[in-house]
Amino acid sequence: MTFILAPETTLPADGLTGTLVARVQRPGLGPSVAAIRDGGVFDVTAAFPTTADLFDLADPASAIAAIPGERIGDLAAILANSVETARDPAKPYLLSPIDVQAVKAAGVTFAISMVERVIEEQAKGDPARASAIRAEIGDVIGGELKGLKPGSPEAAALKKHLQQRGLWSQYLEVGIGPDAEVFTKAPVLSSVGTGADVGIHPISTWNNPEPEVVLVISSAGRIVGATLGNDVNLRDVEGRSALLLGKAKDNNASAALGPFVRLFDASFGIGHVRRMKVQLKVTGEDGFVMDGRSDMAAISRDVEDLAKQAIGPHHQYPDGLVLYCGTLFAPIQDRDAPGQGFTHRRGDVVTIASDELGALTNRVRLSTECAPWTSGIRALMASIAARRA
Repeated sequence: MTFILAPETTLPADGLTGTLVARVQRPGLGPSVAAIRDGGVFDVTAAFPTTADLFDLADPASAIAAIPGERIGDLAAILANSVETARDPAKPYLLSPIDVQAVKAAGVTFAISMVERVIEEQAKGDPARASAIRAEIGDVIGGELKGLKPGSPEAAALKKHLQQRGLWSQYLEVGIGPDAEVFTKAPVLSSVGTGADVGIHPISTWNNPEPEVVLVISSAGRIVGATLGNDVNLRDVEGRSALLLGKAKDNNASAALGPFVRLFDASFGIGHVRRMKVQLKVTGEDGFVMDGRSDMAAISRDVEDLAKQAIGPHHQYPDGLVLYCGTLFAPIQDRDAPGQGFTHRRGDVVTIASDELGALTNRVRLSTECAPWTSGIRALMASIAARRA
C-alpha cells in the first residue's frame, strides 16, 4: 500500500511553533542534523555533529535556534521523498531523528497492556487461546490493578493476594512492583524514521504495532524532548517465553522513531508529555482499518520515574538515550477468524500521531524484506570526519 507524506499531515497541530529537530540523509554528505523551520529544513551539523551533542547542552532549544544553518530544501519535498517506496536516493530524505543514543524501552507500564501480557503468557503464544483466557482472567486482574501505584504497600498486598489465587505473573511483577521493565529495544543507529518500512520477523503469526511516546534523555539524565515511536512487537514469540524478548523486539527495521524530536521550550514541556494522547491507525491492503488511542494520563509509572530507572548512578549513557514509555493500546479486534484477534499483514500502513509531536507513518513488511541495516557507528564517524576535512 502506498501513502504520501506532507507537512499538513506530519507536523504537530501547532505547526512550526515548537523546536523541531530532524536527521536528513544528504546525497554526497551523509546523515545531517537539521532544524525544521518556517523557511525550510536547515543543516546544522557544523555546530552539532550528532543530535547527542545538541541534546547534551544546557538549553538545546535555544542553542539550535541561534544557528542559521545551511538550507537543505523545502520540508514538503523532503517529506515526499522520505516514503521508501517512492524515494529518489539522489535527493534528501528523513532518517530516524536520533543517532548515537542508546535505544531503550519500558514495558508493562499501563494496566491494560499489563493484563494482555499476562494473557500472552497464559496462551503460550497461541492467539486462538487468548480470547478465552481474556474472558476468564482479564476483568479479574484488570479491575484490581486500576489506580494502583507500582511499588506501594497496596501493590505488595495485591501481589500476595494474586499469588494465593495462582494468578501471579512475571509481567505483574514489573507492572506493579518497585522495579520497572527497561530493556534494549534496538542497537545504536538501527532505528528507522517516518516513511520507512518497519519489519516483522518471518516466524511471527501474531504481532502488532505499539504506539508510544518516546523520551529523549541527555547523558546527564535530563529529559530534553520527545518523539513518537512504534515498538513493533511479536506477541507470539514473547508469549512463548519472556526470555525471547530480544527476538520479539529487536529485528531489522523493528524500531521506528519520528517524525522529529520536539525539544522542550516555552511551547512544550514535561507537562505536555504527561497529558499527551497518542492515536493509532492501521490501514491494510485488504481494506481492514483499525483505530486506537493511548492516553499518557493512564500510565502506571510517571515518565520521570521511568527515566530515573533507566539512567543514573546505577547506569550511565555517555551519548544519552531515548526511552519508549510503553503503550496503553492492546489490539484485540478480530482481523481474520473470530477469536484470533489482530495481527499485521504485509503492506499495512501504520500511522502513530499526537497533536504535540505530529505523525509517524510506516509500511509493514517482513524484516527480511526491509532494507538491511548497513550504516553503523563507523560509517557515521567517517561521514563526520569527511565533512570536517
